[in-house]
Amino acid sequence: RQANDVVHLGPDKIRLARLAVGTGTRGGSLQRKLGVPGLADLLQFGYDQGLFFWDTADAYQTHPHVREALKRVPREKVTILTKTWARTVEQMRTTLDRFRQELGTDYLDIVLLHAVQTPTWPEERKGAMEVLAEAREKGTVRTHGVSIHSLEALQTAAKTPWVRVELARINPAGMLMDSDPSTVVQVLRQAKAAGKGIIG
Repeated sequence: RQANDVVHLGPDKIRLARLAVGTGTRGGSLQRKLGVPGLADLLQFGYDQGLFFWDTADAYQTHPHVREALKRVPREKVTILTKTWARTVEQMRTTLDRFRQELGTDYLDIVLLHAVQTPTWPEERKGAMEVLAEAREKGTVRTHGVSIHSLEALQTAAKTPWVRVELARINPAGMLMDSDPSTVVQVLRQAKAAGKGIIG
């Protein structure tokens, strides 16, 4: 397996490179220190190596950096994942419009509810979920899901039909994870068996 292998994620078959280029180390502070042109250079360098999957989030404050990089490459050849804290219908509608403006794109590839933690997150973020499902039907969002920050939230995501993509914290050392690697892998296997796309 190579970092620039092409894979297709989840039921919507979103085309990705196996390895993403992230923009959120320490909340994005390290990447923001590069400045807009500097981080755009890094993203373009990744693209030139076949790493066309770019990860960002509202919380990282790196949408302008990604927008600059998108001016240098064909939009349809890049897959962008971003994340939102939105909870309500109104918040999510406003957020989607702002995200597209900040990123300079008509559509978003992957939008995740950011850092869900409670087992009741589907009730807490129901409004945002409704808007994302509607946006997927209209084609302004290609797929949606959650980034997860607790074992209970991970277990809920595995059995929630709305979830099409899960971003889970997982690594062989068990660093900053929501449980030990074997427990997390077991829950992710359940999610995968339910047809969900998994990103680690």
